[in-house]
Amino acid sequence: MTTHTQPDQKWLDELRATLTTDFEAQTVRLTQLTADTGDPGEAHTQSAMIAATRQSLDQISGALRRIAEGRYGICEKCSAPIPRERLEVLPHARFCVPCQQKQH
Repeated sequence: MTTHTQPDQKWLDELRATLTTDFEAQTVRLTQLTADTGDPGEAHTQSAMIAATRQSLDQISGALRRIAEGRYGICEKCSAPIPRERLEVLPHARFCVPCQQKQH
């Protein structure tokens, strides 16, 4: 048995399932948004929704990749564990709070 500071496996498995479902839903949404010709007056809003959906897909796929690679829950900047509470609120978090604050 390996000992590390990563979240427990059951929680990770549940999170992976939730993120996979979210990814599939966002993929469907993106397909619908890009196929919908809609009202030309709404093009700006649709463009913003497409961008937000793509960003969400990137964040979800990044979180799934980090889970698969065993790097989930570890700050990409300082390598400190990211608190589970933060991950529950922001499952795609890549940085601990101090490092995230330095990013801005």
